[in-house]
Amino acid sequence: MQGEKKSSRRRFLFGGVGVVGALVVGWGVLPARQRLHSAGAHPLPLTGGALALNGWVGVAPDGSVTVAMPRSEMGQGVHTALPMLVAEELDVPLAAIRLVQAPMDKIFGNVAMLRDGLPFHPDDDGRMKAVAQWTVGKVARELGLIITGGSSSVKDAWGPMREAGATARAMLVAAAAELWKVRAADCRTEDGHVVHADGRRLAYGTLAAAAATSRPGEVRLKTPQEFRLIGRPQPRRDTPAKVNGRAVFGIDVRPEGLLYAAVRMAPLIGGAVAGVDANAVLTMPGVLRVVDFSAALGPHAGAGAGVAVVARTWWQARTAAQALPVRWVDGPNAGLSSAGVYAQFAALLDKEAGYAYHQGGDMDAVEGKVAGIARTVSAEYRAPYLAHAAMEPVNCTAQVRDGKVYVWAPTQSPGFAVQAAASAGGVDVEDVVLQVTMLGGGFGRRLDVDMVAQCVAVARQCGGAPVQMIWSREDDTTHDVYRPAALARFVATLDAAGNVLGYDNKSASGSVSHQFFKRNLGLPAGGPDKTTAEGEFDMQYEFVNQRIRHVIVDSAVPLGYWRSVGHSHNAFFKESFIDELAHAAGKDGVEFRRGLLKRHPRHLAVLDAAVARAGAAPEGRAHGVALHQSFGTIVAQVAEVSVDGAEIRVHRVVCAIDCGIAVNPNIIAQQAESGVVFGLSAALYGAVTIKDGKVQQTNFHDYPVARMNQAPIVETIIMPSAEHPEGMGEPATPPIAPAVANAVFKLTGKRLRSLPLTL
Repeated sequence: MQGEKKSSRRRFLFGGVGVVGALVVGWGVLPARQRLHSAGAHPLPLTGGALALNGWVGVAPDGSVTVAMPRSEMGQGVHTALPMLVAEELDVPLAAIRLVQAPMDKIFGNVAMLRDGLPFHPDDDGRMKAVAQWTVGKVARELGLIITGGSSSVKDAWGPMREAGATARAMLVAAAAELWKVRAADCRTEDGHVVHADGRRLAYGTLAAAAATSRPGEVRLKTPQEFRLIGRPQPRRDTPAKVNGRAVFGIDVRPEGLLYAAVRMAPLIGGAVAGVDANAVLTMPGVLRVVDFSAALGPHAGAGAGVAVVARTWWQARTAAQALPVRWVDGPNAGLSSAGVYAQFAALLDKEAGYAYHQGGDMDAVEGKVAGIARTVSAEYRAPYLAHAAMEPVNCTAQVRDGKVYVWAPTQSPGFAVQAAASAGGVDVEDVVLQVTMLGGGFGRRLDVDMVAQCVAVARQCGGAPVQMIWSREDDTTHDVYRPAALARFVATLDAAGNVLGYDNKSASGSVSHQFFKRNLGLPAGGPDKTTAEGEFDMQYEFVNQRIRHVIVDSAVPLGYWRSVGHSHNAFFKESFIDELAHAAGKDGVEFRRGLLKRHPRHLAVLDAAVARAGAAPEGRAHGVALHQSFGTIVAQVAEVSVDGAEIRVHRVVCAIDCGIAVNPNIIAQQAESGVVFGLSAALYGAVTIKDGKVQQTNFHDYPVARMNQAPIVETIIMPSAEHPEGMGEPATPPIAPAVANAVFKLTGKRLRSLPLTL
């Protein structure tokens, strides 16, 4: 069978990676690259006389602690959660920590995000998975990609940032012990001081110089029972600046002599610039020049070809860009449409076996027998392309001067941004100076760096002046890198008692990862992509016979990571179909799920907690339930829904979460609320459609998001846990669409199998 052959090939490939790694120059037996100390080329930037105790932590004479921040703050709270890890182990107040942008050093690379990209089932504890994760972890350390995404910030930092704090603490204790001529074991730390058993105490600032050259001795991480900060709600450190206006987002950057650029990009996907009449706008107020940036984009062309108008103000630039006569080459996609994409998916699902991401039992035997099968349930689901629609429009500020490129950008990918800036600016990466600002929303769009390449290419033509390029909302909506459209088919067989005998799921979509890594790393597209089938193949339900396959379809539409990626639509497919099976079996949806979770006590506990808190639905409303695991976190949601004519209204959502150790419960609750509302916008309103090669939606009037009066009350339950922290930025998004759809079915008897949900 084709799926079995491909699965065997995966075992060979992943097994081979470990073998080859062990043989090639002994790389496989060398210790993994450490993540504590900088290699020296990119030291921790310190001020005020602070001294580095390792690559992450510095201590100043006044006792303040400088901590490197390698992740971008885009509203998810990493500027609070990550310093908590250091403060806990270093025994300093959170207020004593000052954050600085981490330098471009490999110790700050995101290892967890790459390792979690392997297509293994969460229940798989076999050797092949262990070897593959070990190998990819080593590769990730060598690559050192500084990326914020995959709900991985706390998960990735849990080890190195705690170790950095604990090591710095041990060095300070060693310095005090040497000064006092006592045993380090007789010293303890509290509130930024080393304290001896006899009551003597020294502030960290006093010990910093001696500690910088001391040996740390024994370094011991705290146990959860010793935590005094982790696990306790802490206020967001970024909130005051956002309230009083001191926070600097990308669009707030104002270097001296700033010029502004507005863009015009090819209206058709894959189009190109044929010609521009720059003279037609050069006499307009404030207009300085017109730049065709198409050739400078290289592989970073997610948004496609286009031109920019540079002017004294952005409105002058925007007005001139709209008036600029541009001749376009339509390219090969003039006939592209959403309907055609779905038709292609259907045809390939008819023809292709697909890659088997997971299979259990003997589906061939189930399909070959008739006896015992009382009912067959089949369904087809679909989801559209989606835009990111972050509140801060796409922007970047750049200056090319004296052989260097200066970039101010709200980016999730500083490493890729530096590479794009160097390429577009014609300099080496060492000659790029990047300042990462706060992000007014990211959701995956700012993992791509097309805007950085565009802006640097424009600034290169502006005589050393800084240029701020801002896309309009229309630019953003029509030139996104979109969440893929997808089509999924399910077939399940049941016996007379309602037990599922066989479960088959095959889906089709484009591959985000193939496109992303080709754009940003130059890697060829090929092989399986976990994101296409995540949320389907890695489900928790214990069907004895199951097979989950996916067909990757080459996409002319530019695709990008969207909050919760494949889980965002696959959870809707899977959890809606599970409800269909429960109905076919004559069982309640919650009880049906409970029967499939006998070996998954954590999932069962989360489901039970959400259902218990939700209670009974008020008259005229119904409760819909969904249970889904993504990014290591288990989420159960109960949506309280009413229907008035064609309007679906969500009043309340109970969201139970098991994300391992809860570093900051406040932030977890905020992320749950954000994820629910973000997912609800997509569930009820989100759809990007393509006709004649053009994206049809342009702004919030035809690509709406949930408004305040449409947002439900969200009640968050955080399950107690001592497990390693898992992701929290995205897992609350996937379950909301199926929870709402399942409630609508209870109210109307209509099974909605397409997003957005419409009656």
